[in-house]
Amino acid sequence: MTKILVTVKRIPDPDESLKFTGGGLDLSSVKWVPNAFDEYAVETALRLAEDVGNKKNKLAEIIVLSICPEKQRQHVTQFLAMGADRGVVVDANDADFDTAAIAKMIAKVAQDEGVDMVITGKLSQDNEGNQVGQRVAALLGWPQACFAAEVDWDQGASSLSIAREVDDGVETKKVPTPAVLTVDLRVVLPTSVRNGVNPADHKFTDGPRLASLRGITMAKRKKVKVVSPSDLGVESAGGEKTAAINKPPERAAGQIVGSVAELVEKLSSEAKVL
Repeated sequence: MTKILVTVKRIPDPDESLKFTGGGLDLSSVKWVPNAFDEYAVETALRLAEDVGNKKNKLAEIIVLSICPEKQRQHVTQFLAMGADRGVVVDANDADFDTAAIAKMIAKVAQDEGVDMVITGKLSQDNEGNQVGQRVAALLGWPQACFAAEVDWDQGASSLSIAREVDDGVETKKVPTPAVLTVDLRVVLPTSVRNGVNPADHKFTDGPRLASLRGITMAKRKKVKVVSPSDLGVESAGGEKTAAINKPPERAAGQIVGSVAELVEKLSSEAKVL
């Protein structure tokens, strides 16, 4: 059976007000939530694996992978409740590792599990780095297709056709599997993912699915393997370090001008936007 590895991450709730301390963020009382783009990635994998005409005919095994403290893996349980089959947790604080080290751990899990596809969100909402998928593809030597808005899986040809939005329209790429795929938000529109088994006009529910009560119950029974960074051959946190995080400056009060000429002058000489 095809295996799909999906990376998932916990992030501070973006709807909460940030607290700053000592040149950084105070995360001592923060609420942790799943990264939204990882929800899109898991939903993409679930749609690829689902035969809507025969629920027992699963087309792929879905493994979710997260680098997080073992006791802070509620987001992993949520993705298992959505329908992922099992999980892998790297027992470490992801904030202690740079992108290169994170990518090495993901690539090693992909190799150990013998997966045919790695799916990630296009970025993480907390740092918007947009590097992990590309680095993993380079380490594995696999083709990559980034910012996918639509996905067509041709199992017979072992390939993926990816449509992605670019400045002047839609670009379509075809890559052989195994491959690395990063997804954008439009991938969870009702007809954006097609697996060649479901009817071409089948419509999924718009957006990532919610976990059912049965899914939540079943998630507690699903296997979650816990490993350490050293198990994956990563001993160093890498070379990147955050120098400081500071609040943006307070926004200046607005000004009332007496004429269009004065407005143009201020936009030109003060705001320097003309």
